[in-house]
Amino acid sequence: MAETCEGRVVVVTGAGNGIGRAHALAFARAGARVVVNDLGVARDGSGDSTRPAEAVAEEVAALGGRAVVNFDDVSDWAGAQRLVEQAVAEFGRVDTVVNNAGILRDRALVNMTEEDWDAVTAVHLKGTFAVLHHAARHWRERAKAGEAVAGRVVNTTSTSGLYGNPGQSNYAAAKAGIAALTVGAAQELARYGVTVNAVAPAALTRMTEDLGVMPALAEQHDLRPESVSPVVVWLGGPGSGHVTGRVVTVFGSRISVAEGWVDGPSASAPDGWRPETVGEALTALVERAAPNSDAFGRRPV
Repeated sequence: MAETCEGRVVVVTGAGNGIGRAHALAFARAGARVVVNDLGVARDGSGDSTRPAEAVAEEVAALGGRAVVNFDDVSDWAGAQRLVEQAVAEFGRVDTVVNNAGILRDRALVNMTEEDWDAVTAVHLKGTFAVLHHAARHWRERAKAGEAVAGRVVNTTSTSGLYGNPGQSNYAAAKAGIAALTVGAAQELARYGVTVNAVAPAALTRMTEDLGVMPALAEQHDLRPESVSPVVVWLGGPGSGHVTGRVVTVFGSRISVAEGWVDGPSASAPDGWRPETVGEALTALVERAAPNSDAFGRRPV
């Protein structure tokens, strides 16, 4: 990969395995210095180990790059702050943040526990916000000091959050929140020279290897984690400054720009609505509105 991120300082959360590991290595090949953040937990968030992050840092070094490890929990406010501060202490600044950390606790809605909900939304949604918050403060300080900032944020959402998926209400809600956060943060941070985008990747990893049709799809398409990273490296590099507030889906060799909520068919009641008139009007509007997409983002025929 061409050195499109030469000298940039890139923080990748959840970088010890799967997609995060692929991102860290891809950025290193592109010339970036990398902060490899990972707790070394199991797919459901249990346990911990320093080895996954250390192994990726060793791989970066073997490529001739520079990397440091970080074991902070991104869902912890102080931990997210320490992560950003470590990057600044080690390399002088932060240029790119890739929010990738996540866990899964899939269950039907009626069987999901409060802990299942809290754990998943904490890592995905709060973790994304916490790291973004502390990085944004860093960029704001640099911009106010007169520096030309080219900050980049690449969040990780999912088609489950964009289009829905049974059995993943906690994960889908968190990922939908990340997509909305991406759009709002892009609007706020543009003034500081920062872009904020998100990717919705499809990849066969330990997170997805036993999920529905993923193994079968991987036999037909390139769903290696490495297939996602070129998109993330470009979005995290200096050449992407004209793209912000977008969600990009990556499915093997196919990329697309997801289109979000839009204001659809409407009706007005000059004298105000009553329950009986709302029902008739709303029924007619739903019939005219485009149907919700399926789990792959396709409109029903």
